[in-house]
Amino acid sequence: MNRFCGIAVLLSAIVFLPWAGAGGKDDPKEALQALQELFIGGWKGSGTNAKTNDIWRESVDWSWRFKGDDAWLTVRFTGSKLYKAGEVRWLADKKKYQLTLVDKQDKKAIFVGELKKDALTLERTNPDTKDTELIKIKTAAQGVRAVYDFSVRPEGRTLAFKTYQLAYTKEGESFGADSNKKPVCVVTGGLGTMTVSYNGQTYYVCCSGCRDAFNENPAKIVAQYLAKKKKAMQ
Repeated sequence: MNRFCGIAVLLSAIVFLPWAGAGGKDDPKEALQALQELFIGGWKGSGTNAKTNDIWRESVDWSWRFKGDDAWLTVRFTGSKLYKAGEVRWLADKKKYQLTLVDKQDKKAIFVGELKKDALTLERTNPDTKDTELIKIKTAAQGVRAVYDFSVRPEGRTLAFKTYQLAYTKEGESFGADSNKKPVCVVTGGLGTMTVSYNGQTYYVCCSGCRDAFNENPAKIVAQYLAKKKKAMQ
């Protein structure tokens, strides 16, 4: 079961703020914006193996990616025990999110799940054991901290048992910070963490993916941002 600790470490990147589910959205960017505060940015923390009490430390960095009308989220691991990369995409036909993990042997594990109330639940059937692997994530401290559980439901059983739990902190965030005063990413509407400029004006973006998208067509991005801002004020 040790191979699953990397899965839990990946999800340490996730935090939860109150949201409405992606619902019937077909646009991947709009659907993935529900995960904006859950993934985007760098995270550091620790995890515990429920069986052995083994503790490890890892870090991950999530970023947006865009290609034409398509959009998805990618993750890069540093110091991971098993995984080196991953991504999240929106499955419009199923109205669900798909998380794909790539381990150090380039093997993929695919989880599918939904946003339900205050938690994201993802699962997959292990093709070797036929067990159901589950990941459930919630937030703490207004989204600055993420607490989540990884569990396994053996084939033919109704109850799952916990195997790992992690608690991580988002880099650059502080407890009790006023969310109304935080800069906004002009590309996705998330938390702005880095600056870009256009026509002498400074704007914020949330990740390297949004920075690249902005630099490719700043006039279009700024126009869309200002239009949404104006509409929201009406």
